[in-house]
Amino acid sequence: MLKTLQPRTSTQIPEPPVSRFLFADTRMAWFWLIVRLYVGYEWLTAGLEKLTGHSYTFDASFGQVVKGGAWVFSGHDGAGLKGFVAGALAQAGGPHPAVQGWYATFLQHVVLPNATLFSYVITFGEICVGLGLLLGVLTGIAAFFGLFMNLNFLLAGAVSINPVIGTLALFLVLAWRIAGYYGVDRYLLPLLGTPWTGSLRKNQAHLPNVATS
Repeated sequence: MLKTLQPRTSTQIPEPPVSRFLFADTRMAWFWLIVRLYVGYEWLTAGLEKLTGHSYTFDASFGQVVKGGAWVFSGHDGAGLKGFVAGALAQAGGPHPAVQGWYATFLQHVVLPNATLFSYVITFGEICVGLGLLLGVLTGIAAFFGLFMNLNFLLAGAVSINPVIGTLALFLVLAWRIAGYYGVDRYLLPLLGTPWTGSLRKNQAHLPNVATS
């Protein structure tokens, strides 16, 4: 019986129906819309706080000055990030450090000397990720970069809400085909297509016309 099995002939394993329903069926787009708006709101408010130095969360702190002030356009650009890095480096010691040695080395020798540049990259990166998710523009790509920033914050010892929105961002990456269905992606993705299919609109234009009676 084992001789009849030919594993090499099966190069692909079909996607389970549950996975297709959750991550590729437009009937689930409403669910990913809720997830997308929540994660986008968190990223946009975080970016605006670093840009302006004021809170934009819808609670009692709305409009108040945030701790550390603005990260950019403040006359002391990079100061906020330097404080964040200093806190991360303080967690790199001891027998069970919250920040791993290799990442602490990266923070100390790469991020810290270029704090001003990284401050702008992080600030506008958070704003772009937030806007991309809220508007549903290239949702999968926006969620991926959001997840990348979450990972870096976690490696720097900043837990906070990062595990939550990082996990949600991971699922948004998996649901990239429908996560932006109630957004710009509904029209943008068919126009752009994918590297392995090309533009769906162009493909439809080349389909032969079938006469109907």
